[in-house]
Amino acid sequence: MAPLTFSSTRLASPHRSGLVPNLFLLALFLTISVAAVFPSASRAEVSGNLIIVGNGPEQTTIESLARAFEKANPRVYVDVVWDDHSKPVEMVKAGEAHVAVTGSEDAGLVAAQIAWDGIGILVHLSNFTKEVTKEQVADIYSGKVKEWSELGGPETKILLIDRPKNQNIRDAFERQLGINGKIPDNAKVIAKDDKVIKTVVGTLPPMSAVAYISLNQGLAVVTSGVAVRLLPVDKVEPEVPTVKDGRYPLRRPVLLLAKKDPNPLVDAFVQFSQSSAGRQIIGDTYIPFERK
Repeated sequence: MAPLTFSSTRLASPHRSGLVPNLFLLALFLTISVAAVFPSASRAEVSGNLIIVGNGPEQTTIESLARAFEKANPRVYVDVVWDDHSKPVEMVKAGEAHVAVTGSEDAGLVAAQIAWDGIGILVHLSNFTKEVTKEQVADIYSGKVKEWSELGGPETKILLIDRPKNQNIRDAFERQLGINGKIPDNAKVIAKDDKVIKTVVGTLPPMSAVAYISLNQGLAVVTSGVAVRLLPVDKVEPEVPTVKDGRYPLRRPVLLLAKKDPNPLVDAFVQFSQSSAGRQIIGDTYIPFERK
């Protein structure tokens, strides 16, 4: 291709020589070429530091979303801060973080749902209790039912395994069962899922443990052959399809909460989480939320 040359002599009249239209076409060609080689030059990119906080079982999912979001936006750094004893909503309100991952809305913040999570009722594989109703789960966790035999199960006492008060899975569990503040103080409080599972497996007669757990984690350990099972609730099996369509009665939303003030970086992360790429990541552990 011959190099472009420009004369140093006096420019001729544009109406006669066509030089202005030629310059316009050249500029347009260069713009298209740059956009093709450097796609980011043709669109605005978000940049800055985003702090996401949480304390529930969503950590792995949120970290995967954060890394993928960073890869799609090279000028963004996402800091995922996870602490079993933190208060994510209060941290966002205090300006210590931009996004809180939780299971319930807050009047002072704006919420965006990204997933559904079922809450499974976990017992030892040897516990032959056939099923429970939602009301019976409430009675178990409020201390009204103290032995499995009252529910058609073994002649063993019920060992309650609870979760820390600040964790969003406990908030959703209590709220859905209407037992806020009613779980007995002698319930064994355990934060980590792996320790919950080990406690259920290791509790022997005359006690039989019960725990509530994120459905994905519960299904994973059952499938892997660990000596536990998930109880049907209201005659509905705890499975992905039954949680997705609402037939399984114990489920909670996975929400991203942020301040109501406009924040392009927060908006971009929420949109990414709800995009096809984000839903694919979420689908590894939860049921992606689909707008109707």
